[in-house]
Amino acid sequence: MCKIAPSILAADTMRMGEAARKIRDAGCDYVHFDVMDGVFVPNLSFGPALLKDMKAEIDLFFDVHLMLIDPLRYVDVFAANGAGAVTVHVEAEHFAESVERIRALGLRAGASLKPGTPAQALNAVLNRLDLILVMTVEPGFGGQPLNPAMYEKIRELRRMGFAGEIEVDGGVTMENAPLLAQAGADTLVMGTAFFRSADPAGLVRDVHALGVSAGL
Repeated sequence: MCKIAPSILAADTMRMGEAARKIRDAGCDYVHFDVMDGVFVPNLSFGPALLKDMKAEIDLFFDVHLMLIDPLRYVDVFAANGAGAVTVHVEAEHFAESVERIRALGLRAGASLKPGTPAQALNAVLNRLDLILVMTVEPGFGGQPLNPAMYEKIRELRRMGFAGEIEVDGGVTMENAPLLAQAGADTLVMGTAFFRSADPAGLVRDVHALGVSAGL
């Protein structure tokens, strides 16, 4: 079974409470919470106050993705405000220290790879990770098409022996979702596809019905 984690980056910012309830009522597995600093990626997004408010509104698992130049400075504050998992980029400063801090706080530790970063960049920390987030577009903005070269990156992570959770984020639709699951992805981050769906609950059922392969 594949999981689905709608990205609130694609929600209407005037209706965030409504978006939170939509995620809950559709039966989603996680809330994907993108945090951008305008330095590591060319955009700004949300802070810990919104995370705290959304956590109070819906009792779901919050999957926090820190697209920050120095995530170590912010791990604790997002943990304190409701994060269940924190994912940091291997390309960022203090990456290894951030992973260890996330683990020390008792959260699920994740690492993310930009499209141009090879899977082998995670060799040194592979056994310290609970999840890997494969960016299938350049991070920073929603609505981009998925880069098909990322199917092979997912398979490569499985060949490297990673048995944890592999998430994919960027341009994910029900058209490419089966291919992602066949490559070995467990969790699909959907933004535009979820929030523009005429039948969000049906979309969730369709994602849950996908079988995940070993990706080899």
